[in-house]
Amino acid sequence: MLDLRLEAVMEGVLVTGTATAGLAGECVRCLDAVTDEVEARFQELYVYDDDGDSRQGDDQDDDVSRLERDLLDLEPVLRDAVVLALPFQPLCEEDCPGLCTECGARLADDPDHGHEDPVDPRWAGLAALRQDPGDAPA
Repeated sequence: MLDLRLEAVMEGVLVTGTATAGLAGECVRCLDAVTDEVEARFQELYVYDDDGDSRQGDDQDDDVSRLERDLLDLEPVLRDAVVLALPFQPLCEEDCPGLCTECGARLADDPDHGHEDPVDPRWAGLAALRQDPGDAPA
């Protein structure tokens, strides 16, 4: 959704507005789907295009938005504003615990999730030599 205000100024047309867009993605911690809305505010001056020198100054003024006759192109301005308003790391919940680093289980579904302490590979061969207390020689 767009809410725009167009104002005629000496140099051209000043466009001020707000864009509301839907956001769909994945949580960076648990990979669950994230849906939200993002609101981006923007303001851009579209300069009148003088017919006499319309192409002479384009090399110098690449960052200047120009009117093409009586039309203006909002796409680059909207795209930039919405992309800058997107969250850098979208989360499904503010305190999302993420995934288990060992097995990939979602920790929000099983908060008591755990694993046995890993055995040091240097001592793993000694596990075969371990005797049960009932097997001890008399």
